[in-house]
Amino acid sequence: MPRELTPCQIAERSIIKTYRKVLWNPFIAAVKRYELTAPNDRIAVCISGGKDSVLLAKLMQELQRRSDRPFELVFLVMDPGYAPENRRLIEENARLLEIPVTIFNSDIFDVTVQVDKNPCYLCARMRRGSLYAKAQELGCNKIALGHHFNDVVETTLMALLYGAQIQAMPPKLHSKNFPGMELIRPLYCVHEDDIIAWKNYNHLRFLQCACRFTEARDAAEDGVGQSKRQEMKLLLREMRRTNPNVEKSIFAAIHGVQLDTMVGVKFRGKEYSFLDYYGR
Repeated sequence: MPRELTPCQIAERSIIKTYRKVLWNPFIAAVKRYELTAPNDRIAVCISGGKDSVLLAKLMQELQRRSDRPFELVFLVMDPGYAPENRRLIEENARLLEIPVTIFNSDIFDVTVQVDKNPCYLCARMRRGSLYAKAQELGCNKIALGHHFNDVVETTLMALLYGAQIQAMPPKLHSKNFPGMELIRPLYCVHEDDIIAWKNYNHLRFLQCACRFTEARDAAEDGVGQSKRQEMKLLLREMRRTNPNVEKSIFAAIHGVQLDTMVGVKFRGKEYSFLDYYGR
């Protein structure tokens, strides 16, 4: 009689079997293409409690088991002031999926709730800084975040339309404020729709944002709510009606920038004009 699998084993098996083509393969492609891991790394996988970061944790566990380049993992959860039921959900999912999380507290929600202008931007910056600091304290040299393909495309579009700049979200980034620390995004080539499919297949429930600004809002299953990022989701959805490959085109564009067609560029904080590069 075949043994009954645990929910964790079913979720892990679905990554390798049912969703291998759309989850495991693009995850491995990103790790290799952008050289995101190295032997003897100690990586803090940052878990917010959402579907993306939890899937990232499971993928990193599987990679660690299969890799011939040994590295260590720490699964880091920052509680920025979650409501008790939200923190409880994170802890329950960690137990269910056998992720040995390290949880630490901060007062970020108390700070950002008092800010009227760009509270989400401030919250993201403060959360990342806290994660860097805690990861460094625990002896890590990298933090891994759960940003995926759609985040990359939406960020690129949002920077162009609202930030007046052509700027993408890189797959890895050296920290300016925490020397020796690097940020990596192993889900860089994984699509959000496939993450949602994996979540639903395994009947899992995760946090949405859960901050003070959104916890009262009913969570939308397709991830669409009210923010500039959600506006990008809706815009891209509309554009897909006439160009189904619009997101792939934007993603490909950030890998093939034609610098000689740019009027001006900014490098390491300094601005250069086209003529600085190519003369008069």
